[in-house]
Amino acid sequence: MADVFQSTSFHSLRLSSSLLTSFSSTLNSLQPALPPTRNNNNSVKKIYPLVYSSAGDASRFAPTPRKQLLSFKVHATIAETDQPKWWEKNAGPNMIDIHSTQEFLSALSQAGDRLVIVEFYGTWCASCRALFPKLCRTAEEHPEILFLKVNFDENKPMCKSLNVKVLPYFHFYRGAHGQLESFSCSLAKFQKIKDAIAMHNTSQCSISPPKGVGELTLESLSTPKDKPAGSA
Repeated sequence: MADVFQSTSFHSLRLSSSLLTSFSSTLNSLQPALPPTRNNNNSVKKIYPLVYSSAGDASRFAPTPRKQLLSFKVHATIAETDQPKWWEKNAGPNMIDIHSTQEFLSALSQAGDRLVIVEFYGTWCASCRALFPKLCRTAEEHPEILFLKVNFDENKPMCKSLNVKVLPYFHFYRGAHGQLESFSCSLAKFQKIKDAIAMHNTSQCSISPPKGVGELTLESLSTPKDKPAGSA
């Protein structure tokens, strides 16, 4: 921010134009002006004494504006802290965070014939963060699709069982068909997700129970359909 005091030295003081105006007004009201001087153009200039502490105490210059700025900075920091992290944001009711293996299997079971897209991500993953806003927009455009978000660090055993070796990584599931497709994807190759949605998001009804529960184990969820981990 521009209006921030650094009190280590006078030269490091950074003031906005509005603060300088207020500062000048304060000096005018508190300090008597020195005798006016004339420059080469015969114009009059008033000189005001400037009180400066060698200890770098900036509060002597403009006590009221400084308090206001410090208060503003504290409130801005608190407001910024209250904002959710990027991975905590959801596009809507069709985007769900998965925190355990049981939640994952339950979500697949309850999805029925809906297309389910699972994103495996890491909070530290720059590619995951870059792709996430576009994934949210896609979720908003397709309320009929269920999007599951799986934090890799919170679910490492499950992710390893599902053969997730690179992030971000995506799995596509649907009803009795189970896993349809899986691949890694970056923002630059987001078209892969759109193409997979166009292929699998079709009207259909299954008469068999959805896979993902019962006899289906985590080991069997990782099928030979998986593409090489580095294929993003």
